Amino acid sequence: MTNKPLSQQLAIVTGGGTGIGRGFSEALAAAGVRVVIASRREAVLQAAADEINRALAAELVFPYAFDIRDRGQIESLVSQVIEHWQTIDLLINNSGLAVPETADAITEEGWDKVMDTNLRGVMQLVRSVLPHMTKNDFGDIVNVSSQAGKHGYADVPSYCASKFGLLGYAEALRDHVRKTGANIRVFNLCPGLVDVENTKPEQQPRAGFIHVANMARTLMYVLSLDRNVVLEDMNIYAR
Repeated sequence: MTNKPLSQQLAIVTGGGTGIGRGFSEALAAAGVRVVIASRREAVLQAAADEINRALAAELVFPYAFDIRDRGQIESLVSQVIEHWQTIDLLINNSGLAVPETADAITEEGWDKVMDTNLRGVMQLVRSVLPHMTKNDFGDIVNVSSQAGKHGYADVPSYCASKFGLLGYAEALRDHVRKTGANIRVFNLCPGLVDVENTKPEQQPRAGFIHVANMARTLMYVLSLDRNVVLEDMNIYAR
């Protein structure tokens, strides 16, 4: 199977300006990957890109403001990245949110907000990116699900449903690329609690949480595997 050094790859990381996404972006950029970080908060994205590029003394991280719930903005993001770099080698579906509502009090607004962000947006982004990965005969798709994608929690049923759904969608996507023979891998990361507040290398995570650096190291590990290796769900959580 065709391989491609990380230093020659282009990645899109949704939610890449903060928390887990920023940890991913820092690790990828440190390996020489050009990283487009995409989310709604333009100022946060710009600050993150500036800080990472400054630390690396290189321009490898590029901010792009968009709303993953808007299909037109998704298509614009993908078309602009392709126009500029002619490739999308790595797509990390990291954007996600939860609306705390118990099962007997779920609102249509809360349910739709979670589903449109955590599941529909991922589907639409993958649908836009997949033809380019197929054409270039290379690609990796990494989905950030959750332990809430494997276990139900009473206070966030819509979040659980979206993350369960993400794993089901990813399983179907993996079967699709297998049947078509595409050189595309699909990975699912299923973390427990991740401390997105104490993210500096010297900071300790809160009790019961893991540091974002562990998520970044997990990402870099799965990307390092031979391309004929299938790795499905990666569970990672604090002891």
